Amino acid sequence: MLSVLRVHLPSDIPIVGCELTPYVVLRRPDKDYITDDVPESAPLDGHFLRYKWYRIQSDRKVAVCSVHPSEHATLQCIGCVKAKIPVAKSYHCSPKCFSDAWQHHRVLHDRAASAVNENGNEEEELFGRYNSSGSGVLNTSLSGSASSASLTNGSTPLYPAAVTQRSGETWFEVGRSKIYTPSADDIGHVLKFECVVVDAETKLPVGHPNTLLTSRVIPAPSPTPRRLIPVSGLDAMVPLDLDGRISSTGTFTVLSYNILSDVYATNETYSYCPSWALSWPYRRQNLLREIVGYRADIVCLQEVQNDHYEEFFAPELDKHGYQALYKRKTNEVYAGNTHTIDGCATFFRRDRFSHVKKYEVEFNKAAQSLTDALVPSAQRKTALNRLVKDNVALIVVLEAKFSNQGADNPGKRQLLCVVSDLVLIIVSNSDAISVLIKRLFQQSCLANTHINVHQDLKDVKLWQVLTLLKGLEKIAASADIPMLVCGDFNSVPGSAPHSLLAMGKVDPLHPDLVVDPLGILRPHNKLTHQLPLVSAYSSFARVGVGLGSDQQRRRMDATTNEPLFTNCTRDFIGALDYIFYTADSLMVESLLELLDEESLRKDTALPSPEWSSDHIALLAEFRCKNRPRR
Repeated sequence: MLSVLRVHLPSDIPIVGCELTPYVVLRRPDKDYITDDVPESAPLDGHFLRYKWYRIQSDRKVAVCSVHPSEHATLQCIGCVKAKIPVAKSYHCSPKCFSDAWQHHRVLHDRAASAVNENGNEEEELFGRYNSSGSGVLNTSLSGSASSASLTNGSTPLYPAAVTQRSGETWFEVGRSKIYTPSADDIGHVLKFECVVVDAETKLPVGHPNTLLTSRVIPAPSPTPRRLIPVSGLDAMVPLDLDGRISSTGTFTVLSYNILSDVYATNETYSYCPSWALSWPYRRQNLLREIVGYRADIVCLQEVQNDHYEEFFAPELDKHGYQALYKRKTNEVYAGNTHTIDGCATFFRRDRFSHVKKYEVEFNKAAQSLTDALVPSAQRKTALNRLVKDNVALIVVLEAKFSNQGADNPGKRQLLCVVSDLVLIIVSNSDAISVLIKRLFQQSCLANTHINVHQDLKDVKLWQVLTLLKGLEKIAASADIPMLVCGDFNSVPGSAPHSLLAMGKVDPLHPDLVVDPLGILRPHNKLTHQLPLVSAYSSFARVGVGLGSDQQRRRMDATTNEPLFTNCTRDFIGALDYIFYTADSLMVESLLELLDEESLRKDTALPSPEWSSDHIALLAEFRCKNRPRR
């Protein structure tokens, strides 16, 4: 007879909005072990599995700490209550916890006061984007009858209220499927999972049910929302989700974000991050919430696993109006499961762009051509071992559906052309390049890149960037194409790849050039390009004095005019991600504000419960300059 041997959860701490999928081990009558589901619609040997979820609810209300959500709260910030900040953010587990978090916590008070002065709608403006599901609000008046009416976990939408009583606790049935997603009503309560074998003919349970209890459900931690800061015109912070930005038809936004592939997110590498916050079921929901909240017109993601793209990001972002494109890395080097190979995913808003054409490029072939041309035959195997890194490129042509024409100047002739002539070409790649090309009388081009990570392959990094820039130069020379180049370059400010991008050349005496065993960087005077590239975030160093810009300048490196960090782990903190643009054809309108060390928990780094990647997202809003057609 079919029997259940064991049930357990990948993480004992359930989080609001994150699916709970128990691992159930079964033994068949032939003694074989299986982990597949056995639903009523497909019984096995005359039996199937029946699942139920319960919420164990007592009279005692339990609040959880906003900083350490696995701990019970022992004190509450009255200032948060008076300022109408979501109540879940007001709880702390100890006076030390509150004191340590004060620098970060104070920002909530300041922003709430600022929002009240501006429009009195602070709670929706400050927290609505991240707490739209209600996950950030502690429900202090939970009741079985009130919560069961809205249940959607399982095939039956409405369940009985009180199921049983034990030790003053009431069990409410909340789900009838194997997978359960905790809601805000579950915060502070223990969940119980029940699995039992059922006779397919009599519909009666066979044997005793197997059960497990979770820890108390915690709200999904949410970071303080980041805002767009204008760098052309009025220097004032504005919420990212204002409809006014979306209706500014002459501009478009590009988001670049290395989301940290799950295969790299190990407990050994990121031991400081709680295991529940490092698990993919939690991180994927937190990443999606963040990405959707930015409302970018074009989203370029790095380190997106093939299976995660197909099963999660593509269908989920489709619900938010994005069309998806993806190119997986090749697997000449990678020896693991092909489903977990990462690549680069590009998404664009269907209401702003339409898909015209797509091209795919594999850079292993470029390495083969290079070695055939430059490397003696006896050394080609060694050269290919160094250069072949499974790099790929995805080129996509998009046609814009919006106009560069201002609403208050509908008759300006120089802006009319973009209505039907604005085209975007996006080249997205994993560990190489991703390019967005835009035509305004001419074309413009954006490259979203993820350069090789290995620090001992400085020559390969520089070769990748040089190959990218030389290719873009040819496009620009033939079609007068403005360009945007963004992504994870795995190169710090001042390194050879960064110098090539930002300065247009590399000093022949640069220390990075010492490592060149294949001679692919010689002669050094070829390490140049003619594209007028400027770092978008350097705009913070050029704008006038103001509240937003002053704060951002303190988060910049005054020597390089780049962010102090875009990657922050226990072992490394520094800038690796950039957005470059051709300043003769594009101008930066606004930038997503940077994080500083006070915005991160003092006792952790990235990833964390609030931020689910070891990188931070970069976002820039651009406007095309009006140039005479050549």
